[in-house]
Amino acid sequence: MEYILVTVILFISILVYFRIADKYNIIDKPNHRSAHTQITLRGGGIIFPIAFIVFCCLNLQMVVEHYWSFGLGLLAICSISFIDDIKTLSNKIRLSVHLISVILLLYFTGAFVLMPFWVWPILFVIIIGTLNAYNFMDGINGMTGVYSLVTLLSLAYINKDVAQFTDESFIVYPILACLVFLFFNFRKKAKCFAGDVGSMGIGFWVIGLITLLIMRTGEYKYILLLSIYGMEVVITIIERILLKENIFEAHRRHLYQLFANEKKTSHLVISSVYAVCQLFINIFLIHSQLPVWSIILIIFIPSGGIYLGLKWKLKKDYNL
Repeated sequence: MEYILVTVILFISILVYFRIADKYNIIDKPNHRSAHTQITLRGGGIIFPIAFIVFCCLNLQMVVEHYWSFGLGLLAICSISFIDDIKTLSNKIRLSVHLISVILLLYFTGAFVLMPFWVWPILFVIIIGTLNAYNFMDGINGMTGVYSLVTLLSLAYINKDVAQFTDESFIVYPILACLVFLFFNFRKKAKCFAGDVGSMGIGFWVIGLITLLIMRTGEYKYILLLSIYGMEVVITIIERILLKENIFEAHRRHLYQLFANEKKTSHLVISSVYAVCQLFINIFLIHSQLPVWSIILIIFIPSGGIYLGLKWKLKKDYNL
């Protein structure tokens, strides 16, 4: 009953936001780098911080005892991202808030107690890098929502049947938010885009869960629950460095962008393929008893080979 109520609240909330976004012209105008061609409401991903606020209202004691630091970090990064969606902010301001949010996340997961001091800077780099990867990959209809849904469902399965590392509802709430968001985004003509507030918000929640899982189990293999995103972003950054491009500028070199922009493949098909590939990896990852290095090789050698092969073919076919 609780989850039905939450779904209804989230559904009403996003409809209210649409009215506000429409009134104040919070829209995404396509440009030469865009994978879409129509003006669309931006910031639909505000549903994710709203989901946490609802979580607070219905689980106040639990939040006060366990989740307050995570919540402060989430709301801080979502707030600065939403402002950035409306008015471009300087990198210094955004990075400062990101650092504060990551500090709160690491405090929440117990990393400052469980990990030695010299590891902390590495964790900062990995988490901020992963957050930005989430943001980089939010470029076509359905990608952020479907990929996040697969990762969250995998985490829910792990929490229930493999190793309980958090309260069930702390995973179910973002799942419900993903479903509501996808109702409006997983369409040929999306009603809304996630915006930075959405990609950073759900990214922060997913990364928080994975970090918490790793700290509770000591199993570093679970970082591979985001391996498709990780592989895509790392290979593309290497490619851009080799081409002597500014890696901080927007571009259209991701494989999903080549499929969407040059080959004109359906956004929904591309997003679904990425999610299904990650799902197969997650199934293997969860049930594998192999050493971490073996799992890494088994996952990245074939997937990396397929990725590079597809990218080379598309670039050849379209003279890129």
